Amino acid sequence: MSDYETILIERDKRVARVSFNRPEKLNSFNGALRREFTRAAQEVNADDDIWVVVLTGVGRAFGAGADLTDASEPMPNGGEGIEDQLNAEYKPGILAVHHARKPWIAAVNGPCAGISYSYAMACDLMVMSESGYLFQPFVGLGLVPDGGATWLLPNFVGAKRAYELMAFGEKLSADKAVEWGLANRVLPDEGFAEHAMAFAQELANRSPLALRCAKESISFGASHNLADTISKEAALQAYCIESDDATEAIKAFFKKRNPEWKGR
Repeated sequence: MSDYETILIERDKRVARVSFNRPEKLNSFNGALRREFTRAAQEVNADDDIWVVVLTGVGRAFGAGADLTDASEPMPNGGEGIEDQLNAEYKPGILAVHHARKPWIAAVNGPCAGISYSYAMACDLMVMSESGYLFQPFVGLGLVPDGGATWLLPNFVGAKRAYELMAFGEKLSADKAVEWGLANRVLPDEGFAEHAMAFAQELANRSPLALRCAKESISFGASHNLADTISKEAALQAYCIESDDATEAIKAFFKKRNPEWKGR
């Protein structure tokens, strides 16, 4: 793995943990973090030995959004500058997660606000600590939610709830996030990182080929009708049924052992 200033990458068997690593700033985004995250995401996505990725934050926060106090580089020059920054530096990282062929799990270990919220929503699954929360502060600052939030959030909770969360800036608790379909599980604060890794290892024990194809089909279905999605599933099923993983699963079933997945 490459060396990073603001990103920490750790590996445990088939799982990589990618952490925002600016704990003194609650993992808020400066220029280095924006750019390094994209490179880190591309690196773990390209590693075929990694089957699942956990995204989290070092310290007591997942991420506090953009670092408005960052003096390491010039502030964007007006509206045009921020538009360029969002498109050139935030967008590639968020899309690297959303379009990854392997599953990403957001492990929200504390506050998750602003643009950090978009990175978490771009993941395929989300687990949250008991004290974790999600927060859209933009409208309170006279700004529009960005980083894909106005597409991602309504897809999880519906347009009316999404608009309410954005308009009133409610801090969405972990329990409510699960109830509303934004998060999958609430895990204990104590030992949260270990609990989240155990969740990821459980996922990594599934067929990586089947996980990849299921993600592809869900993504396809989001922009196509039922008939087209059934046809897409049929094509993917034809591919999977002839795979080494499917053959191995049948052998393992009859021999009453766990499959040894190959991802092909």
